[in-house]
Amino acid sequence: MAKRTIVFIHGLWIHSSSWQPWMDFFNRNGYETLNPGWPGDAATVAGCRANPLAIANRGVTEIADSYAKIIAAMPAPPIVIGHSFGGLIAQIILGRGIAAAGIAIDPAPIKGVWQLPLSALRASLPVLGNPFNLKKAKSLTFDQFRYGFANAVPEQEARELYDRWTIPAPCRPLFQAATASLFGSGTKVNTTNATRGPLLITGGEKDNIAPPILGKASLKKYNSSVVSEFKSFEGRGHSLILDHGWEEVAAFALLWLNNKGF
Repeated sequence: MAKRTIVFIHGLWIHSSSWQPWMDFFNRNGYETLNPGWPGDAATVAGCRANPLAIANRGVTEIADSYAKIIAAMPAPPIVIGHSFGGLIAQIILGRGIAAAGIAIDPAPIKGVWQLPLSALRASLPVLGNPFNLKKAKSLTFDQFRYGFANAVPEQEARELYDRWTIPAPCRPLFQAATASLFGSGTKVNTTNATRGPLLITGGEKDNIAPPILGKASLKKYNSSVVSEFKSFEGRGHSLILDHGWEEVAAFALLWLNNKGF
């Protein structure tokens, strides 16, 4: 039986081309793969850096809808794998019932998660510290990337990841996540859908921007009658899909999918 297509969803500040090693890995294991960008993304890292206005002021619902449109044109519901805010988008898509299974890798918190660890607040302050950033697109400095993404890898590797993959990102999704408990529904996920596919949420033990407590709190919001599981990766930070240990995470994702019949 043919395997389902996997749609990879990137998060804030990281270009969709960063998924290429994962796509090659899953291609070798019999899957077709896609890595669409967010609305306004250029095809390359350099293109995104040259035109940050194109991605500015994009919100979570618009981004999720752009993936839903791509999925609607596919012959069968795909598997969705997302990282960071891409993990939140993957959960939104899965909750809509248009994906067969979902993997949310160190995801941004869904609406209803109230925990705000100090490390996550510090990692988000470059954006949230100025309300006038709402409609803008911002890039991270290396020091900000080092703290939020690459704190668990050597500095030289952190610099290489920063130079290779980082792009400007819209600020609106971070504001939506920060104010989700009070305003709006952009980060709301249909956690009561009892007919959705299985979900895996992961957390990196040393992740500063999306600590495991956030993923575990999101997991508790789901209908217990449907498969929803959590996996922690010891010693890993938010760059776990990009850095030298990415294949450990990809191999676990493959094993999990296979165990669920995909």
